[in-house]
Amino acid sequence: MFEMVPFKKRKEDAFSQLARSFNDIFDDEWLTPFRTLTTSFKADIRETDQAYLVEAELPGFKKEEIEIDYAHPYLTIKAVHNEEANEENDGHQVIRRERRYGEYVRRFYVQDIEEEGIRAALKDGILSLEIPKSKRADRKRIEIRDGK
Repeated sequence: MFEMVPFKKRKEDAFSQLARSFNDIFDDEWLTPFRTLTTSFKADIRETDQAYLVEAELPGFKKEEIEIDYAHPYLTIKAVHNEEANEENDGHQVIRRERRYGEYVRRFYVQDIEEEGIRAALKDGILSLEIPKSKRADRKRIEIRDGK
């Protein structure tokens, strides 16, 4: 389109052209398969006096497709979805075959928790985790002595 001043061409310096070319390379669709090999999911994290509460959005996943692991100090949630759909006509000829694969992974840094007390539930595509905090005191008051 035309600029505000009639018939004036927009001049770009070499750096602007290089930056635009660089961005165009990484915006291309040919990189899309590499970006989506491992995808993250959205999660809400709340803290109470007794526990951390995590709600992760995993719509369409069954509980058998979700793994939850704790290896001090990281809690990892991994969900793998592998789906294949086939449609055949009366002559058993394939009319349509579609496959979908997705792996979603999130790691959370948590420490001073009771590992044995972690509870998880899946309902309506929301994975809820309750991660109880350690019962030991996190803070210790240090008394100051008179210096001599």
